[in-house]
Amino acid sequence: MSNLEDFLVKAKKNTYGTQKGKIPSSRKHSKDLAYQDGNYYYLDSYFGEKCFSGEEIVYYNDIPIWSMNYYGKLLKENIQDGFIETLRGALQKVTKEVPFRGIEKYINGNFTYICSNGGAVDFFRGIEKIFYDDEEIYRLYFHGGIIK
Repeated sequence: MSNLEDFLVKAKKNTYGTQKGKIPSSRKHSKDLAYQDGNYYYLDSYFGEKCFSGEEIVYYNDIPIWSMNYYGKLLKENIQDGFIETLRGALQKVTKEVPFRGIEKYINGNFTYICSNGGAVDFFRGIEKIFYDDEEIYRLYFHGGIIK
């Protein structure tokens, strides 16, 4: 598992958080990001912007071995500047110990990112939220684990 966790951290730090790894859409209207390191291949495929759904898959030797599904939503119509930088900043802090989304807490000016989760890389679930001052403006649910 240690190699998978290391790979997940590299993949996440080299895709959405930095907007690297864009590849052609694999499904109608999807936005896809990919990363490869050796025998590992990561694909994040999602739909939507303000309300969005997606799936991350890790392949090892072309066999799917891990997945995470997520659904997120902006809770306000007008979001203050700095939101996306806060989300990407938090996601760049992903750790090997919790390689799902961002760190437990990240503050960027008036924005506060909070991520809580349970389980381990083989079977987990969680929720992330972003607040502007004390008002929740974004929420995302995620879950996943090992595929056999």
